[in-house]
Parts: sequence; structure tokens; C-alpha cells
Amino acid sequence: MKRAIELSKNGYGAVNPNPLVGAVIVKDGEIIGEGYHEYYGGHHAEINAINNANESVKGTTIYVTVEPCNHYGKTPPCTDRLIKEKFSRVVIGIMDPNTIVIGKGAKKLRQAGILVETGIMEDEINLINEVYIKYITTKQPFCAMKSAMTLDGKISTCTGDSKWISNEKSREWVHELRHRYSGIMVGVNTIIKDDPELTDRSAYETKKHPVRIIVDSNGRTPLKAKILNTSYVQTIIAVTKNAVGEFIKSVSKKGGEIIICPEKNQKVDLLYLINEIGKRGIDSILLEGGSTLNFSAIKEGIVDKIFSFIAPKLIGGDSSKTPVGGSGFDTIENAISLNIKNIKRFDQDIMVEAYLIKK
Repeated sequence: MKRAIELSKNGYGAVNPNPLVGAVIVKDGEIIGEGYHEYYGGHHAEINAINNANESVKGTTIYVTVEPCNHYGKTPPCTDRLIKEKFSRVVIGIMDPNTIVIGKGAKKLRQAGILVETGIMEDEINLINEVYIKYITTKQPFCAMKSAMTLDGKISTCTGDSKWISNEKSREWVHELRHRYSGIMVGVNTIIKDDPELTDRSAYETKKHPVRIIVDSNGRTPLKAKILNTSYVQTIIAVTKNAVGEFIKSVSKKGGEIIICPEKNQKVDLLYLINEIGKRGIDSILLEGGSTLNFSAIKEGIVDKIFSFIAPKLIGGDSSKTPVGGSGFDTIENAISLNIKNIKRFDQDIMVEAYLIKK
């Protein structure tokens, strides 16, 4: 199963909103075929493994990270092919949490006389499929907040200068994240100040640009901004009723989509927005917001995970901003606790990967 897990990771950024799945066919202790789900709408991992096999798969064992499907979607049911090829044993990592699938694939295989084993390396498979699992069970996108700060906790100087706090290797890895996530969210102040393109500039040969989502309560995004003048990437601007009609019309003419959200504390209702984003098939968001948007997102409970890059620099300054600003929490008891999952080095930078412990 370990090899199947490694294979599944090759699908990062290409299969959303489907799960990452790998499959390995074994005969007499030797691998005779392997495959993974390569892109959304393409063959599933089991089919690729069968097609790649160097000899007959009859009577063999297939290891697959996620339960084979038993329904028609973009492709025919994988269970039918497994039965047709006369596999003797199917080893499944995790059951597919999709209500259309869960348990049904394994049941059909057993009914066909195939030995089915489940629950192998579940923790590892659940982790790499955290985006899929949340989205398929809640219809809300998985949200990861990314920030880069100095050792004294600053994301910019008192003058607003922030380029660059993290080093080049850290920034390269951020583009790896952009490649993996379906959407990228920032506040309008980031657009006004930095005029970013918010695109995938990773090392992958095939780029997968995330949908750009701008939280802009009053409709202040400059019409000359790069995000409105790079038509090959989808852009969504979330506004409230305070955005004037002329702004909305101008954005639409440039190919951008407007989502008019209810107000909460005179700003975009983020929970409403996150549900609307989910309805559009966007299964994951990389939040690269400023301190105010970051706090609002955390307070509203839409952030699942944090990637915090810490650079060996000191800035100081009472007015220098921190990754999470806003009004803050009034007591330590009310503070958000984190479960640190991983710590990684990028030369001298440290990256902390942590999950929010939701109360």
C-alpha cells in the first residue's frame, strides 16, 4: 500500500475535486502493474494499473488507496473492470466517504467472490486526501492559511514593506501549494498594494492556476489590476450591496465573476462566501490574506490548516503588522489552539504546518 500512496501523490493539483488515488497490482510478491488517477475525467487508478500491467492480472491482488467506485460518473465503474479481470483479492486503504460510493464498491466486489480487505494505512491516506474528505462530506472547501513572518512575528515593516520576508526556496514551495489548491483568496488591500497575478508559477510542466477570489466588500478593486486583465485565469470578486452597479458591470465585462454577499460587521459574510465557492466546485482555498482577513476567516471558523513560514529576521515596530490582526481574542482561554503536524526547513526559513483545533 505504501507504493500506492506514493503514486497517488502524482495527482496533486490535477484531479480536484476527486480524491488522490494510487493502485498497485501484485503477483507472487512482485509488482506487475501500477497507476494513479492522473487528471479529472481521466481513467481511475485501478484502470491505469490494469492497462499498465506487463502480464495477465487474473488471480492477482490489487492494492488501491481509496475504495473503487461502483457508479457511472466521468468514467464507468471500476468495480466492473476488477470483476471482469478476475482479481482474486482487493486491498482497500480507506472507504470512499462519498455517499454515492461508501461501502457499495467493496460490497459488489465481495458479492462477486473477490476477497476484500479494508482499513490499510488509513491515517496516511486520510491526510493526503484531507481536501477531498472535507469537500465531499460538507460541500465546503478545505481552507489553508499561508503566512510569512519574521522571528518577531511581523509580516511587514511599519512602512508596509514586505518583500521579501521569506527566502526563495520558501516562495517556490508556496507555488507548489498554489498548484495543489483550487482557489486562492486575498483581500482587496493586497490587490491595491501589490497588484499580484496570483498564478501558479511552480516547477510543474503543466500549470494549474487557482481561481482567484478577492474579498472586496465595497468594490474597490482597480479595473487595471492584473487579476482583471489575465483572462486565462478565473477571477471571483466577493462584494456586498455597497459595491456600486457600475463597478459590478465593469468587472463582468472583463470576464470576472461577482458574488454579492450579505454583510457581517459591515464586511463580506465569509461563511456565506465559502458556501457559494463550494457550490462552484472549488474544493480548496489557499488563503494568502492580510492580517484583517486572516483573523476574520479564523473567527468565522472557515480555516482548517495553517502554513506559517518563519524567517530569521527581526523587524520590530509597534505598528508593524502580524499575520493575524483584527480585534483579536479577548482572553487566552478564547485563543485558537493548534495541533502542529509538521516542521520543515527551507534553508534558514522554518515552515510550521498546523491544524486548528476547533471547539
